[in-house]
Amino acid sequence: MEEHGKIHPIKLLFLLLRIATAASSSSSSSSSSDASILTKLAESLTPAPSGWSAANPCDWTGIACDSTDRVTSINLPSKSLAGQLPPELNQLSRLKSLSLQRNRLSGPFPSLSNLPSLEQISLDNNNFSSIPSPFLSNLTSLQTLSISENPNLPPWTIPPTLSDSTTLTSLYAGNTNLFGEIPDVFGSFPNLQNLRLSYNNLTGGLPTSFAKSGIQNLWLNNQAVGLSGRIDVLGLMPELTQVWLHLNQFSGPIPDLSECASMFDLQLRNNELTGPVPVSLTTLPKLVNVSLQNNRLQGPEPRFADGVQVSLGTTNSFCNPSPVPCDSQVNVLLEVAGALGYPMTLAESWTGNDPCQGWQSVSCDANGSVTVLNFGKQGWAGTISPAIANLTGLTSLLLNDNNLTGTIPPGLTKLALLRLLDISNNNVSGEVPEFGSGVTLKTSGNPFLGKEVALSEDGNSSSSSGGTGTGTTVGSTPSKNKSTVAWWVIVATIVAAVIVIVVLSLVIYRRFVKNRNSKYEWIKKGSRNGTNKSKKSEDSAVIEYGGFGSELPSQGSADNSDIQVYDGSNAVIPIDVLREVTNNFSEENILGRGGFGVVYKGQFHDGVVIAVKRMEATMVSSKGMNEFQAEIAVLSKVRHRHLVALHGFCVNGNERLLVYEYMPQGTLAQHLFDYEEMGASPLTWKQRVAIVLDVARGVEYLHSLAQQSFIHRDLKPSNILLGDDMRAKVSDFGLVRNAPDGKQSVETKLAGTFGYLAPEYAATGKVTTKVDVFAFGVVLLEIITGRKALDDTLPDEQSHLVSWFRRLLNDRDSIRKSLDHTLDPDEEMFESICKVAELAGHCTAREPFQRPDMGHAVTVLAPLVDQWKPTARVEDDSFGIDLHMSLPQALQKWKSGEGSFSMSRSFQNVYTSTTTPSGHSDFASSFKLKDSSKLP
Repeated sequence: MEEHGKIHPIKLLFLLLRIATAASSSSSSSSSSDASILTKLAESLTPAPSGWSAANPCDWTGIACDSTDRVTSINLPSKSLAGQLPPELNQLSRLKSLSLQRNRLSGPFPSLSNLPSLEQISLDNNNFSSIPSPFLSNLTSLQTLSISENPNLPPWTIPPTLSDSTTLTSLYAGNTNLFGEIPDVFGSFPNLQNLRLSYNNLTGGLPTSFAKSGIQNLWLNNQAVGLSGRIDVLGLMPELTQVWLHLNQFSGPIPDLSECASMFDLQLRNNELTGPVPVSLTTLPKLVNVSLQNNRLQGPEPRFADGVQVSLGTTNSFCNPSPVPCDSQVNVLLEVAGALGYPMTLAESWTGNDPCQGWQSVSCDANGSVTVLNFGKQGWAGTISPAIANLTGLTSLLLNDNNLTGTIPPGLTKLALLRLLDISNNNVSGEVPEFGSGVTLKTSGNPFLGKEVALSEDGNSSSSSGGTGTGTTVGSTPSKNKSTVAWWVIVATIVAAVIVIVVLSLVIYRRFVKNRNSKYEWIKKGSRNGTNKSKKSEDSAVIEYGGFGSELPSQGSADNSDIQVYDGSNAVIPIDVLREVTNNFSEENILGRGGFGVVYKGQFHDGVVIAVKRMEATMVSSKGMNEFQAEIAVLSKVRHRHLVALHGFCVNGNERLLVYEYMPQGTLAQHLFDYEEMGASPLTWKQRVAIVLDVARGVEYLHSLAQQSFIHRDLKPSNILLGDDMRAKVSDFGLVRNAPDGKQSVETKLAGTFGYLAPEYAATGKVTTKVDVFAFGVVLLEIITGRKALDDTLPDEQSHLVSWFRRLLNDRDSIRKSLDHTLDPDEEMFESICKVAELAGHCTAREPFQRPDMGHAVTVLAPLVDQWKPTARVEDDSFGIDLHMSLPQALQKWKSGEGSFSMSRSFQNVYTSTTTPSGHSDFASSFKLKDSSKLP
C-alpha cells in the first residue's frame, strides 16, 4: 500500500520518463516544423539559393540554427532572389534575424507578428506589394526594422502595435508609400537612434514624443505633399547628429539648437521657415553641413565658422546680402514678428533693410520712423511683444481680431506719441496697464482681461482668479501692475549673472591665448638634417600620430588639430589649401559621387591638377574611418606606375579628405558603358588590351612584388582609372587586406561588389589573392562583350555575365556573336580576343586552385600589346636613380638627395614628403557619375 500523499519511487521514475519523452517529442516536433517552413521557403524562391541541397535545412547556406535545430537566422542578402515569402515564417518562434534585402521578392510582407526573439528585420530593396494585418505586433525584442525602397506597396501607415518594440534602435522605411501623420508613440522607444522615413507621403507635424527618444539620425525629407508645422522639438533632442527635413512644408522659426552639440549635418532647404537664423545654430561645435536655401528666413545673414559648408540660396529675406547687422527698427520689428510666430505673409514682404520701403502692415513718417503697425484681422496666434515699446514714433497699434494671448506689455505706456491701441477680439489676459489720457484703448472681446491666466501647453487660456468685465476704455485704467517677484529671486538672478560673466570671461581669455599661441607647422617624417626626428616648434598646436595603426582623432575631441602626421611619409594638406584649389568645393568641380563621398577636381597655381575625395558626413563612422585609414596605409607602402598615387590627406574636425593624382579620362566603366553620354569614341581593342595589361601588372605588384602583399577585394571597371594616354591605374584601396602567406586564406567581413565576388568568398567570407584574379576575369569579360557583370534588364539566364559567357567559351561562333558591337574584328583581332576570352575563363573558374596567378595573366596579355612608349615622362620604380650608374654612384647620389623625387612647387610650398610622386593623373575611384537626385 502507498502511504497517503506519497508516490512510489518506481511510479515517480515512470512519470519523469513520460515528461522527458513528451519534452523531447515537443522539441523534435518544433524543429521538424521549422524544417518544413524552410522547405516551403525554398520552394517559393526563384532561383533556389545555392547551397540548399542538404537534407537538414540547418546546413543550408545563410541559415543558422540553435542546438535543437530551431531556426534562428535567415541571411540571404543580394542573391537576386525572386518569388514570395510564405506566411508561415511567423511560426519560426526562435527566429532572431531575417535578412533578405536587395533581392526581387514580391507579394505581401510576411506578418512577422508574435515572434518574441526577433531582433532584426532587413527586407529593404525588394518589390513587396502589400502589408499584412496584423503587422509588427508583439515584437518585444525588435531592434532594427529596415524595409526601405519597396515602392510598390499600397498606401500604409505605421501600425500603433510597433510600440510593442520598446528595444527598437533603427527604423528605416524610406520610399515605401507610407502616408498619414507620424504617430506620437516615440516615447516607447527610448533607445531609438536612427529614423529614416524619406520619400513618402507623410503629413502633419513632428511628434512631441521625439524628445523622449534618443534619435541621432532623423531623415524625413522629400515627402510628396510635405510635413508641416513648427520644428521646435528639434531643440529638445540633444542626441541629434544628422537631420534631413528638406522638401517639406515646415514653417515658423528655426529653434534654439544649443543643446544639439553633436549635430554635424542639418538640411532644412525647401521649406517655409521664417525668422532669423539663431546664433546657437551658427556656433554648433561639430557642424559641417547646413542647407537653408528656399525658405523665407529673416534677419542678418548668418555667419558660420570656417569649414562649415553653407547653402543659403537667394529666396531668404535677409536684411543685408552679407553678415552685417540689420537696421535698429528692422531688429525691433523682427522681435515683434517673433512674438507672432514669424508669419509667412510678413516674411515674404519684409525684405531689405528699410521697413519704410513697402513692408506690409507698416507705415512710416517722412523721417523714416515707424508710426503705424496694422496687424488687425490676420488670424495670427502669439503674444504682444514688449519690443514694440522701442518704436518711439509709433502712433497706432492695431492687433484686433487675432488669437493673441498673454498680457499687455507695461512698456507700451511709455510710447509718448501713441494714440490708438486696439486689442479687441483676442484672448489677452491679466491687468491692463495705465495709459495716458490721450490713448484710445479698445479691449472688448477679451474674456480673460483683468484676470490672471495660466497658459496650457496648447496655448489656450484658463482663468485662475476673478476680475472685472471688458469693454472699450478711453483714457486711463483704474489699476496698475504690481510686482509679485520675491526679493530672493532678484538676488539669485544677480548672482547667477555674475557667475556667467566670470565664466565667459575665462573662456574668452583662454580662447584668445590659444589663438595667439597656436599656428600651423608642417612636419616631414623621416630624415631632416641627418636625423630621424620630427622637429616641432614649442608653441605649435600640432598633434602627432605615429603610425597608421593609431586611431584618427574622434569627433568628440574639442582640440582636433588642423594637422596630423602619419608614418609613411604621406603629407598632411591643410583644409584651407584644399578649399582654395577646389573653389571651396564648388559643384562645378565635382568629378563624381559614391558611397564614400564626393570627388572634387582641384588645381594649384602652377597648373598641377589633383582629385580630392571628401568623406560624406554620414560616412564618418567606424566603417568609413577604416576605409579612410586603409587607403592611406596601403598607398603609403606601395608605389607602382599602375596604382593611383596618393599625394596626401587632411583631417580637420569632421572633415576627412584624400588627395590623389588626377586621371583626366575618368574610369574604364565610363568608357565601356557610358562613352556616348561622355561624347567619347568607344575603346579600340588595342586600347582595351593595353588597359587590362596595366591592371594585371598593378595587381601582380600588389600580390607578389611589393614588400608586403595585399588583396584589393574590389577590382572592377569603376576602380580602374585612365590617363590622357589611356593607360590605366588601379584605385580605391579602402577594402584592401593583407594577403596571407602561401595558400592560406584569411577570413574577413564580406565586402566588394556583387558580380565580381569570387564564389568561395561570397560563401565563406575567406579571401586569398585568387578573389582578385576572379574579379580581373570578370573585367576581361566586360571588355570583350561591352556588358556589365550584372544586368537586371536581361533575362535571368543572361543577367550574370560570368555564368552566361562560360557556356560560350568552347564555341568560337558564339564568342563572335557575343562581342561588343563596336569592335568589328578582323581575323587577327579575333584571335587576340579568343586568347583573352580563354584567359578570362581560367580566371573565373569556380574553384580558386583552378585560377592562375596574376603573373600568368601578365604573361598572356603582354604579347598582345604593341610596344609602348610613354607620351610623357612617367616615374618608374627606380626612385629617380639613373640605372646606368654603378651601384656605389647610385647610392651616393640617392643619399645626397640628387635623385629624390621632385614635387610640384605648389606641393613643396604646402608640405614636405619624401615619397609623394610628382605629376598628375586621376581617381574617380568607386564613384559614380554625378547624381544628386536623392542627396540633400
